[in-house]
Amino acid sequence: MSRENAVAAPVSILLMLLLATVVPESHGKCAFEAIFNFGDSNSDTGGFAAAFPSIPPPHGMTFFGTPAGRYTDGRLPIDFLAQALGLPFVCPYLQSIGSNFKHGANFATSASPVLQPDMSVFASTVSPSPFYLRVQINQMKEFKNKVECKPRASNLPNPKIFGRALYTINIGHNDVVHKFASDGPGGVKQIEPQLTSEIANAVKELYSIGGRTFFVQNLNPMGCYAASLALINHDPSDVDKAGCMVSLNNAVQEFNSALKDTLEQTRQELKDANIIYVDTHSVLLELYQNPTSHGFKHGITACCGYGGGPTNFHPDVFCGDSKEIDGKTVSATACGDPEKYVSWDGIHFSEAANKIVADTVVAGTNFDPPFNLNQYCEIQPIG
Repeated sequence: MSRENAVAAPVSILLMLLLATVVPESHGKCAFEAIFNFGDSNSDTGGFAAAFPSIPPPHGMTFFGTPAGRYTDGRLPIDFLAQALGLPFVCPYLQSIGSNFKHGANFATSASPVLQPDMSVFASTVSPSPFYLRVQINQMKEFKNKVECKPRASNLPNPKIFGRALYTINIGHNDVVHKFASDGPGGVKQIEPQLTSEIANAVKELYSIGGRTFFVQNLNPMGCYAASLALINHDPSDVDKAGCMVSLNNAVQEFNSALKDTLEQTRQELKDANIIYVDTHSVLLELYQNPTSHGFKHGITACCGYGGGPTNFHPDVFCGDSKEIDGKTVSATACGDPEKYVSWDGIHFSEAANKIVADTVVAGTNFDPPFNLNQYCEIQPIG
C-alpha cells in the first residue's frame, strides 16, 4: 500500500495520521473490505431486474454478452470502482439466487427516488421504483441484523465489515427530473431542502451502524439526456451548442450546489467520518459537450434507440423494445460501436463513458474534500 514518503513535511504526516483514525488500516490490499451502495439505475447492478425482470438485450452486449441487470452495454462506475479496490462486483440485495454478500451489497434499484413515490410503479415505464432511499436504508439495517444473527453464514460477511466498508450513494435523479417536468425549475428549488436533508439523514443512519467513509455522488447533467429532450416540453432556444437543455442542466447544478452545502454541514456533525462529495457531473457534462476530445464520436445521440436524428431516441420505444407505430413494428436496436457513444440509450451511459467516470473517482480528482484512495488501497488496474 502506498504511503506518504518518510521525508514528507510534518504537516503531511499529521494529515495522514488524522485520516488513519477515520479509515481502518488495511490488512490486505485494501482497507475497504466491502462496498455498500445506495441509488438508482446509475449504480443498479441487478436489483430492479431481480424484482421486476424487464431488461432485454442488447443491454450487457459489450462486457457480459447478455443482459446483466444493468442499463448499459457493459459495466457501471460502481463495477469499475469495485475492480479498482480488488473487490468482486457488488451483488444486488434483492437478488436471492447467486448473490454473495461477503464484500458488500447493492441496494440500488433503477428508477429509485429519494422521496417516497406517490404513484404506482406499474403506472408507466417511467414511474418511480418503490425502493426509495428510506426503503434502501431500512434494507441495510435489516441486512446488518441478519449478519449479526448469522455470523457464520457462507454468503454473509464478518460482522466487523460495517466499519471496514466504503458506503456509496448516488440518487436523486428521478426526483429532480420528474419535478422539473411537472413544475419547472421552481419546483426543483422547492424540493431541494427535503431531498438534500434525506440524503444527509441517510449518511447519519449509516454512520450509526458503523459507516465512516461515504462517497456521495452529485447528479448527472440530465438536460443532455435524449429522453429529457424528447419527453419534457421546452423552448427550442433552450439548448446549448451540444444540444443539451440549458434550464434543466441549470436546475441540476443548483441542486448539486445545495447537496454540497448540506454535506459540509453533515461533515461538521460527524467529525470522525469521511463524507466526500463526488463531482461526476462535470465529467459527464464535458463528455457530452466535447465528445471528440475524449475519443467519442457522439454526445447526446443514443447508441441503442430508434428514430435516427441528433438523438436517435423515440419516447415510445426504449432500448431493446419493439412497438407498433403508425401501423409498423419498429425496434430500438444498438449501434455496432457503443465505445464511440457517450449515451447508451438516451438516459444511461455507455461502458466507455462509465469507465471515464470511474477513473476520475479512483483518482480522486473531483472530490470535496480531497481524499486519496491510494493511501488505503493498492489500486488495481481497470479496463
